[in-house]
Amino acid sequence: MAKKVVLAYSGGLDTSIIIPWLNENYGMDVIAMIADVGQGEDLDAVVAKAYATGAKKAVVLDLREEFLTHYVFPTVRAGAVYEDKYLLGTSMARPIIAKHQVEVALAEGAEAVAHGCTGKGNDQVRFEHAYQAIAPELTILAPWREWDLKSREDCLDYAEAHGIPVAASREKIHSRDRNLWHISHEGGELEDAKNAPLDSTWTWTRSPQEAPDRTETVEIGFDKGTPVSVNGMRLDPVQLVELLNEIGARNGVGRIDLVENRFVGIKSRGIYETPGGTLIMTAHRELEAMTLEREVKHYKQQVALKYAELVYYGLWFTPLREALDAFVETTQQNVTGTVKFALYKGNLSIAGRQSEFALYSPELSSFTMGASYDQKDAAGFIRILGLPARTLVHLKKQHQETIK
Repeated sequence: MAKKVVLAYSGGLDTSIIIPWLNENYGMDVIAMIADVGQGEDLDAVVAKAYATGAKKAVVLDLREEFLTHYVFPTVRAGAVYEDKYLLGTSMARPIIAKHQVEVALAEGAEAVAHGCTGKGNDQVRFEHAYQAIAPELTILAPWREWDLKSREDCLDYAEAHGIPVAASREKIHSRDRNLWHISHEGGELEDAKNAPLDSTWTWTRSPQEAPDRTETVEIGFDKGTPVSVNGMRLDPVQLVELLNEIGARNGVGRIDLVENRFVGIKSRGIYETPGGTLIMTAHRELEAMTLEREVKHYKQQVALKYAELVYYGLWFTPLREALDAFVETTQQNVTGTVKFALYKGNLSIAGRQSEFALYSPELSSFTMGASYDQKDAAGFIRILGLPARTLVHLKKQHQETIK
């Protein structure tokens, strides 16, 4: 009986040609594992394509809610953003896909797992580290590191030779990854950093020029750091993100153009569309500004940087990430309230913040003196703060007098 391999299958160019390649080069029965993380595709068509190209079995898993509640929202609560811009959409999706791929492999009695990641990118690390962290006994097959295909053009040639229809073409050769949180675009004109993205490269958000000529307001509600409502409506995670995606996208919110440092040491350039995620992350940050004590907020900024690195590098299944989650959870107990935005042609303006746990006090922050704060106390505070500075000046004077 032939051995089995479970392939993380999307139906895109790479994984479409991997099924026949695995059949030809390893003689293994390929099980296509199709993870629904909100990519918005016709999954029945993806399944049909998997069978048509040689898969022995196709398994479809709806992971949308788990993706948001166990991967996206913890990252939101951490405030994790990679290199100031990237909201980690692809990075967060890979560990959940890999986790369930391994579970399918174990349930099906497969000896191996496979992915379609190139040898230059971050995703190979994200998938393979997850495999090793969950089921290190499985063999890992990475065709891009084995075959003699060197480019997407070579992959297109292979697909044509094997009669495999693919959406990518020689004229439109962008590599895209979409889920509930974002869509990424790489390749094509984006490979030259001096080129602006083509208007046609953006596929989700409206350009500011095409966005409505009126302001739209939206209010996001949080409970302990987790988004739970939009405009006062309590929604489940998938409904909430989908609605905010619609609102953000039609107002031109969530576009970024980024030259980033890949984990493997290469700088790459891509563009990302994260309409709802931009609203959620910005609102969460504003609510924390209202509710977190100063030292906690400042230290949490350091944690956010490390958390973003762990997620980007593919180190989700690690003790450190779990430990950081424990810290973040304690910081989120009072991050409850609402943040309102005014959206206009790609601009995101704060229209209000409110929390029953707000540490912000109009009485304390106003210029009017009140009983809660005696400004005379500031004199002693500043004098104690300045003690080291005064000591240094005194010491310098003593040394100068000694030299004279």
